[in-house]
Amino acid sequence: MHADYIVVGAGSAGCAMAYRLAEAGRSVIVVEHGGSDWGPFINMPGALSYPMNMPRYDWGYRTEPEPHLGGRELACPRGKVLGGSSSINGMVYVRGHALDFDHWRDTGADAWGYADVLPYFKRMEHWHPGPHGGDPAWRGKDGPLHVTRGRRDNPLVKAFVEAGREAGYPVTPDYNGHQQEGFGPFDMTVWKGARWSAASAYLRPAKRLGARIVNGLVRRVVFEDGRAIGVEVIRRGRTETLRAGREVILSAGAINSPKLLMLSGIGPAAHLAEHGVAPVADRAGVGRNLQDHLELYIQQAATQPISLSKYWNLFGKAWVGLQWLLARRGPGASNQFESTGFVRSAAGVEYPDIQFHFLPIAVRYDGKVAAEGHGFQAHVGPMRSASRGEVTLRSPDPAEAPRIQFNYMSDPQDWADFRTCIRLTREILGQEAFAPYRGHEIQPGAAVQSDDELDAFIREHVESAYHPCGTCRMGRADDPDAVVDPQGRVIGVEGLRVADASIFPRITNGNLNAPSIMVGEKIADHVLDRQLPPKNAQPWINPDWRSSQR
Repeated sequence: MHADYIVVGAGSAGCAMAYRLAEAGRSVIVVEHGGSDWGPFINMPGALSYPMNMPRYDWGYRTEPEPHLGGRELACPRGKVLGGSSSINGMVYVRGHALDFDHWRDTGADAWGYADVLPYFKRMEHWHPGPHGGDPAWRGKDGPLHVTRGRRDNPLVKAFVEAGREAGYPVTPDYNGHQQEGFGPFDMTVWKGARWSAASAYLRPAKRLGARIVNGLVRRVVFEDGRAIGVEVIRRGRTETLRAGREVILSAGAINSPKLLMLSGIGPAAHLAEHGVAPVADRAGVGRNLQDHLELYIQQAATQPISLSKYWNLFGKAWVGLQWLLARRGPGASNQFESTGFVRSAAGVEYPDIQFHFLPIAVRYDGKVAAEGHGFQAHVGPMRSASRGEVTLRSPDPAEAPRIQFNYMSDPQDWADFRTCIRLTREILGQEAFAPYRGHEIQPGAAVQSDDELDAFIREHVESAYHPCGTCRMGRADDPDAVVDPQGRVIGVEGLRVADASIFPRITNGNLNAPSIMVGEKIADHVLDRQLPPKNAQPWINPDWRSSQR
């Protein structure tokens, strides 16, 4: 089998890449190890806690024991299914802050500033603001990716935004538009009550344009004279080579793209030698620069039976499921993340570095509801930790999971930042807007107040927000720690690119699905030797940021 381009991974960026290449008339093969994304657990937004805990859809990765979290091993779900992690994620849609991308540009990712990426965000979006406002001039209106908002009819959801306003923060009608900072409605990749993944938005249209999907496990990239000419794939128990006439593009994500590069001989030469992998290009940065967002759930009991806990029983779940199956309506038609906030942690911080996800139920990602029953919670965490980890090979066997060491909380500032997060969240949940509903604090609990007590709670309860990135960092071609250049081309070889969240120089502000898709869109244009013209739009920066926290 052969094609002009082979895309490894049918995830957020890979699906966008396949569609844009097929749309341009190129022949494309997409190789995906996972299977179909059909089924209610993936497609019902309210069931989001299920697919990321199902081996059928998830690679099931876990971190190494994290030394700063008491040796805990944290879950690291990654999509093993058509649509990749966009088929198992929480469907939250956040572009990131404009200054995130200016930072990328200023640290070596030329032509990746906000002016350069904004046209791609607009091209990919079909935004449906609903009744909650926002300036459509900042958003896309006819792209393949439907972006909607929940009904926001639970009073707790509105109370969260009002509490932010009462605490002195701005209210923003659209954090993905002119002003990120503040409290307001959340965007989600849901359309007509169902998950709208990258497979729905891009891969199915790509198939109609002739792109082929091959189910198999990629062992390595095949090189001839320093040029990628295909990939070696295990299919139905046999190994075969798929040939690329023009390029191979790795879109396997922040964990599997560096793993595949190292298995193919691209990475730190000494590490490759430990595993008997013949070096093709000595690139010290492969697998390094691993970043993520951590978060805590601050949980509050509710004094009125208005939370989603009323559905957390056999009859309630059956009723929600029936409404969704018959009409794509009811609580199952939303991811229930319907209000958010982006704030700055201190005066002197130029743009938000803390994100809130509000949820009108006290529940964990694994679906375990708080024993107290009715409640609500805010997920909170810092956006720009200085801690860095790495992905390394465990063995030369492509079927074996790599070693994943995030090195969470290794920077002392992380602990101060998380204490600030907890205290700011408590202040917001303590506002008058929540007075009719507020019971006792479930977690951490009112007795947990001192720095030491908060640190102990953080160490035991902090969880990944499932936003790994950075392991094939983009930079200038002469940067010894960069893995790809600003066009996504792997430095030191020919005919090979990477297009996914692994190329992020630094993690963006918020959830990563939107910028991952944007990377697929933009790198596809680099492959096709074209670029959308930059759009110089000035985002809102708090004029008092130097002197005021809010």
